[in-house]
Amino acid sequence: MLKKLTVKDVDLKDKKVLLRVDFNVPIDKETGEVADDTRIKAALPTIKYVLENGGKAILVSHLGRPKGKKDPKYSLKPVAKRLEQLLGRTVSFVDDCIGEGAKKVIEAMKEGEVVLLENVRFYPEEKKNDPEFAEKLASLADIHVNDAFGTAHRAHASNVGVAQYLTSVAGFLMEKEIAMLGKAVANPEHPYVVILGGAKVSDKIGVITNLLKKADRILIGGAMMFTFLKALGKQVGDSLVEEDKLELAKEIMEEASKRGVEFVLPIDTVIAKEIEAGAESKVVRIDDGIPEGWKGLDIGPETIELFKSKLKGAKTVVWNGPMGVFEIDDFAKGTEEIAKALAELEDATTIVGGGDSAAAINKFNLADKVSHVSTGGGASLEMLEGKELPGIASIADADEKKNDG
Repeated sequence: MLKKLTVKDVDLKDKKVLLRVDFNVPIDKETGEVADDTRIKAALPTIKYVLENGGKAILVSHLGRPKGKKDPKYSLKPVAKRLEQLLGRTVSFVDDCIGEGAKKVIEAMKEGEVVLLENVRFYPEEKKNDPEFAEKLASLADIHVNDAFGTAHRAHASNVGVAQYLTSVAGFLMEKEIAMLGKAVANPEHPYVVILGGAKVSDKIGVITNLLKKADRILIGGAMMFTFLKALGKQVGDSLVEEDKLELAKEIMEEASKRGVEFVLPIDTVIAKEIEAGAESKVVRIDDGIPEGWKGLDIGPETIELFKSKLKGAKTVVWNGPMGVFEIDDFAKGTEEIAKALAELEDATTIVGGGDSAAAINKFNLADKVSHVSTGGGASLEMLEGKELPGIASIADADEKKNDG
């Protein structure tokens, strides 16, 4: 894995630091306040490091999908307020990310001060990675710190474009993501077990294909299990199946068996007629089939035990995607038990790939019991697929330190 320059490798004293963070957080429609500050907290170590080392922190982020125009409902203003509380110091909010207003505020900054710029996606040029826009952003600062792993799979102006004009280094969050996920991709310790869930096989094809070359075992849960089970000729009732992926599912299982990778499918499932709390539910064995009118919504108790036994002795575990409809407590047991099993593993590197799995591990308060919870859903998936991410490629490599102006 390439070594990247980090924020520790550069002199920050009296430097204007353009810090790309991922403050794409949910805002409560009623109160207009930040509903979940996990991502803000994740950026604090890098922000504090910049300030403690005499830098001036100019924070840039996107929020939601404002489609390239100003839209107050996607303003970062409430984020500035929450960040102020978490940092315990003043955060100046600027209602633009380029332009004269932003320049003025930044020019007046002193060491240790923090400015949060308005949503960078209010400009269509951000997503287009427009060089002129990137240059304007870059002109505000002396150095670029990229700590937004959540957007690392996107080549946008604020993470990739500015690296054409400024030395770009990794923040602590980015550094940890690269190290943890990089290890799982490049040189995992064996036995290496991968747990995949979520709704669709199609979302995970790249991951499965790449991990078949590396993993010792792959455990499949979530609705995607029914596409595999149907491909094996099992009766899956009204469960979610991707009919156009049945052939592919067969090929994946054949490839696993050719490579000697143990491919473990559920042996029982929790079924119900409706996906709602309090719906009548029961457990059926896969071999007995799911009756018409019923759909599988979680892995069953025997599968939970089977999966736990397959995790024993693992040295590296990557988990991506829930085992069932965990948002509804009636169908959350599989996901919760797998999260607990991961938390109890000793001597193992346990990595939870962002998105729903991260939400699940947080729901069960087990995030601090695993080695790493990724902050990026799409980015962590693409990294596990073995792709090079533009937002990581644009960070300076440790062996080619550029001159800082």
